Amino acid sequence: MKLGIVGLPNVGKSTLFNVLTNAGAQSANYAFCTIEPNVGMAAVPDARLDALAELYHPHKVTPAVIEFVDIAGLVRGASKGEGLGNKFLSHIREVDAVIHVVRCFEDDDIVHVEGGVNPARDIETIELELIFSDMELLERRMERGARAVKVGGKAAAAELEFCRRLHTHLESGSAARTFPCAPDETALMAEIALLTAKPVIYVCNFSEADFTSGDILEHPNYRVVAEIAARENAQVLPICAELEAQVAELPADERGMFLAELGVESGGLDLLVRHSYALLGLISYLTAGTPEVRAWTITRGTKAPQAAGKIHSDFERGFIRAEVISYEELMACGSLAAAKEKGLVRSEGKEYVMQDGDVVLFRFHV
Repeated sequence: MKLGIVGLPNVGKSTLFNVLTNAGAQSANYAFCTIEPNVGMAAVPDARLDALAELYHPHKVTPAVIEFVDIAGLVRGASKGEGLGNKFLSHIREVDAVIHVVRCFEDDDIVHVEGGVNPARDIETIELELIFSDMELLERRMERGARAVKVGGKAAAAELEFCRRLHTHLESGSAARTFPCAPDETALMAEIALLTAKPVIYVCNFSEADFTSGDILEHPNYRVVAEIAARENAQVLPICAELEAQVAELPADERGMFLAELGVESGGLDLLVRHSYALLGLISYLTAGTPEVRAWTITRGTKAPQAAGKIHSDFERGFIRAEVISYEELMACGSLAAAKEKGLVRSEGKEYVMQDGDVVLFRFHV
């Protein structure tokens, strides 16, 4: 799964991307420092892997990962070609969800392309450009749909009517993700693949001084973004990208102490990765043994054979059964052998829906 990090220039996108992925993307105080999108992978924090490693002493431990794309800063008029224009928009179209970084910090040394910090205006600037792009796409689709209706066909007429209603919704300044779809319209919405239909996490990027002094959730800039997110059924997360960059440079065993000294309970990046994972409806099942302890990413609702196919296509093609125990039950027993003695290891067939934290051994034959 791929998540795009977007926002106006100089809001902290590349700093955030660098810390998430350790990719070393360029970060500087001028617009369009990022031109081509930077791509990197971030591990999904999962304490269950560490506990399983203590149990199995594997040769390696492999976490689940999410792909992040650092996309160039958008400016007013991008839908008409300003800045990097349509190139930027095409990069957004390729991701599954959007991390929208919103500048909530004041800093005279870092240029703001709109002249000053105003989270609501900045969000509206980007949202409107995406809406304009979506409206153009819908207008082209409606033109084709009108020609198809003339030839006849109830399906074409129903699609055209849907597109017209959706276009009116966008004209009102509302994102496609807030459009009320009937159950039989969700597949069509997904097929059209509008930019503003993608799920969003708003990341409020604060200064270290603001982030570490008092309740950040009461900060006026956070409250503004939170209200916008609530209207859109989006998620919101406060973060200090510069602070996270400092933490990332420390040895792992010193990071908690550093945050505690600043009065911060935990780093925001772990939360961001978890939020991203949940946003896409993803879960992890686990495999454990001496060679490797590993988390595998699947979509919630995936059945056992398709989950097995994540490991290798032969596992799905020759699926026989899945031997499953929950992580909690395994750890409570202290070993797989003890769990089997208690009858807690289940044999599941092709219709079994995988659960988050399942520790599984797939049996197959090809």
